[in-house]
Amino acid sequence: MANDHQFKLKTRYIATRGVDEYRATIAEIVTPDDVVLELGCEWGTTTRLLAQRTDQVIGTDVSAECIRRAREMHPQLRFEVLDAFDVLAALSFGQKFSKVYIDLSGISGYRSLLDTIALLTMYATVLRPEIIVVKSGSLKQFAAHCEAWKS
Repeated sequence: MANDHQFKLKTRYIATRGVDEYRATIAEIVTPDDVVLELGCEWGTTTRLLAQRTDQVIGTDVSAECIRRAREMHPQLRFEVLDAFDVLAALSFGQKFSKVYIDLSGISGYRSLLDTIALLTMYATVLRPEIIVVKSGSLKQFAAHCEAWKS
């Protein structure tokens, strides 16, 4: 049974399809005052683009090898190893993130739609960012056909 506090989150979700759409959101929504967490940064290309809008960005990836390479390629930026599904570990960064960017391998297909929704809900509940941008074609397609009922 739902309680009065469930589903009262104010986080906006933006679903994008493909890396071009994902990165196009940066100019539209990231401001110099934002503190941004990127999940699935791989080699830090999008993290670098985020850092052009705000100097408060942390790029993360589950792969220590990717983080090593990202640090090598972008030594002025902060990168950390993080399993995106361990949202509590993100709290250890000691930041109040206003925006979260998510580009994880394997969450764009329809078979992972429930995992994607669970991941978004976890980050919205624990970190309470203003906006979460996620690269997931299946979520974008699903959301395009959703409408919240208003009685």
